[in-house]
Parts: sequence; C-alpha cells; structure tokens
Amino acid sequence: MKFDKNFYWGGAIAANQAEGAWNKDGRGMARTDVTTGGSVNTPRMVTFMDKDGHKQKAPNRGFKLPEGAHYAVFDDELYPNHDGIDFYHHYKEDIALFKEMGFKMFRLSISWSRIYPTGEEEQPNQAGLDFYRRVFTELRNQGIEPLVSIWHFDTPLALEEKYGDWQDRRYIDLYEKYVRTIFTEYKGLVKYWLTFNEINNTINFLPDDASDEAHQEAYQHLHYQFVASARAVKIGHDIDPENKIGCMICGITYYPSTCDPKDILFNRSKWEKGIFYCGDVQCKGKYPTFAKRLWKEHHIELDVTDQDLEDLKQGTVDMYTFSYYMSQAVTTHHNDDVVGGNMSFGVRNEYLTYSDWGWALDPDGLQYYLEMIYDRYEKPLMVVENGLGAYDTVEEDGRIHDPFRIDYYRRHIQAMAKAIENGVDLIAYTTWGCIDLVSAGTGEMRKRYGFIYVDKHDDGTGTMKRMKKDSFYWYKKVIASQGEDLDD
Repeated sequence: MKFDKNFYWGGAIAANQAEGAWNKDGRGMARTDVTTGGSVNTPRMVTFMDKDGHKQKAPNRGFKLPEGAHYAVFDDELYPNHDGIDFYHHYKEDIALFKEMGFKMFRLSISWSRIYPTGEEEQPNQAGLDFYRRVFTELRNQGIEPLVSIWHFDTPLALEEKYGDWQDRRYIDLYEKYVRTIFTEYKGLVKYWLTFNEINNTINFLPDDASDEAHQEAYQHLHYQFVASARAVKIGHDIDPENKIGCMICGITYYPSTCDPKDILFNRSKWEKGIFYCGDVQCKGKYPTFAKRLWKEHHIELDVTDQDLEDLKQGTVDMYTFSYYMSQAVTTHHNDDVVGGNMSFGVRNEYLTYSDWGWALDPDGLQYYLEMIYDRYEKPLMVVENGLGAYDTVEEDGRIHDPFRIDYYRRHIQAMAKAIENGVDLIAYTTWGCIDLVSAGTGEMRKRYGFIYVDKHDDGTGTMKRMKKDSFYWYKKVIASQGEDLDD
C-alpha cells in the first residue's frame, strides 16, 4: 500500500469559492459574483437588470443573458462567493495548516479577472499579480509545490456580457494574452499548470434530449477552449521548458445499468461523449474518429481553421488530471429511480450507497477510471479533486468528529494504490476542498469537504475561524506514512 516517496499528497481549492475579496485591489467581476446561494433542492440564481431597468434573477445553470440586459449585484441578495472563506487575507494561516498536515502539493486557481479585470486591458492589474506571487512564494517557503488552474469557471464577467460564454473566437487571443502574462510572471515559482478545469462539463452535462442548437454552442465553445489550451501548452513550454501542463477532466465512471446490448452501447457512447472526446483532443492532438458521429447526430458545423488543427497537434498536454467523486449507472430503459450529484444524473445503482447530496460513493470506480485512462493515453495521471461533501457538527469541546470522511478517503486511497500496483503512473492526489469552502453547485457552506473547518455559514455569518477536524490528524498520518497507515 506504500506510495512512491515522490508522490504529491495535498489538497485543492478554487479562487472563486475560497478567495473572497471579490471587489478588492482592482479585481473585476466574474459570474460567481452575481450568483446567489442555493441548496440541494433550490437552484443558485443569477441576478441581472433587464433592458427596461428592472431587477431580475434566473436559475444559473444554462442561463444566457437576455438582449439588452446586464449583470448586477443587488443589496437584498446574498452572494456566498463574495466572501468565500477569505483565503485572500488568510492564506498564510491556511498554508501553515497545510504544511502541518504535510502537504507536498496544493492546487489553487488564478482568478482571470484579478489579473485582467475586464479581460481586454493592455496591461495586467499589478495588485493581482502581486497577490498570487505572495501566495506562490509562501507555498515555496513551506516546501509545498503549487499546482495552478489557469481557468476554473472564472471568465471575466465583462467578456461574458460582451461576447457570450466562449462563443466567440476572440476569447482565444484574450486567453493567450492572460496565460503569457502568468507564465512569464511566475516562471520559477510555478511548474505545474492546468489549462481548463473540468473542460468536458460543457457537453458532459447536456441533457440527452438537448436541442441541436444547444449542442452546436457546446461543441463550438469546446473547440475554442481546445485551441486556447493547446496554444497555452506551447507558450508555457516556450517560456519555461520545465513547465508541466495538463488537462483537467470531470471524471465519472459510467456503468450500463443492465446487460441489454442497447445499454452497453449507450454506456460506451457516454464514455465517448462525456470523457474521451475532450481527453483525446488534449492528449492526442486531434479529434477522435467518433467525433464525426457525435457531430452528425446534432448537425454540428464547427468553425475550425487549418491553423486550429495545427495548434491542437502542437499543443498536447504533458499529463492527464481529473476530478473523481462518483460513478453513474445509465440505461435506455424507463426508470424513475433517478439520482443526481455534481450536476449530473443517472439511475440508482443498487450496489452502491449515496451521500446526502445524491452522489454515488464508489471507490472501485476510481480504480476503474485510473486504469481505463492510463491504458488509453499512457501519460502521468493526477487525481486533483476527490472528496465528500457532508454535514459537520462542532462539539461543545470544539472538536469535529468526521469518521465518514476518513472512511471515504481511506477507501479511495486504497483504490488508487491498487491502480498503481496494476501499473498506473499516478503522481499526485489533491483532495477537493481540503479546507471548507463555498460549494460550487449549491452555494452552501453546510456542504463541507475540508480537513479544516471554517466558521462560515449559509446566511453569511461567521468568524472565519479555522478549526482542525479529526480527519486533519488522520490525513497528516497518511501523508507521513506515504499512504501506508490508513487506520483511524
């Protein structure tokens, strides 16, 4: 069960869910700044002013800004991401806690609008550059390797208002300017980079009955991001040959719900559309053969140039990284027992248990995914998100007992060890929300992932005090033993 001595143990956060300071030091707005809180049963809402100047809000998922409208922040709404967990002012304290746990790697993201507030400035925001330099320097001083997501659902809001969400080719050049800036600025401080977080979500979470128009927009969105990612890889290598740049896929292990051949074929199509389509382009530098079938199904006509195809060929990633939270059972048969989690849905798998938020708990699915993906691409792998959102209770003595979280991580670490034993080149594991943060899907704080509890609540109250959970001490022991000691 022992992992390699150079294995990167650590944790992960995202700027928009943790930093706070949403309007400080020249930062521009992002979509999360106009997104309210929600719950497992109520959607997060986007707030905006319509063309007639009236306050409006609509469910965030799939929202498109109406013609003549503009995004707006309202005084009578609560926006959880405005404060996050105030990592912006607590980063030294938090990094010290990560060091105490023994982290070898810490994954975080850069907020694009903290560097280029509207995305179109000629010069970057120096205060934003300085902030991330301080964070990366502090990590280095503590012996922790930064793993940096360049885009984690964090497009400058001004660009969304002007061009739509990656529906315009001009995004590629703007992203290129942004990555050139940060690769140059942080040369020698950051070695490991990820271009787009969970890039496959764009098509992975499209309903099977989504319109041809929705599919056209999704595939075009992806193509522009593929080209931008490929250019970023080449720029990053040119600026510093030591850079290691990866893709980041939302990893879901799909199972056929029955032995019906139609379910077997449907399951294969879920892998192709949801997982392999993006992985193949970013790892192999070209569209897979089944892409033509996917496009034909929805009459897709992509804006693709010869230069785009050359860029894809020249900009393949150095490593494959992914999130893994759950598996999903799929079927062509009618089944009303549907479960949902992480914004995706499937039918209930009778062999698995589920979290309070409908996520299938399936460590075997992680082993399956690791072995499937490594066999396909033969590139180093990182599990850069894995975790369990759950309710935590602070006892009267201040302690926080979370044996369910410890058990979740233990089983997933065991699954990784089996995959490594079977020949998979897995080099890193950064648990999601290593410190409690705002949930991306629901906007809640009660849905907690961390080894570190943050005194922040769904109504916006709290002291931001950091407290160690039982899992903090357990993960510290796991890291110290290189994954060998997994007992409570």
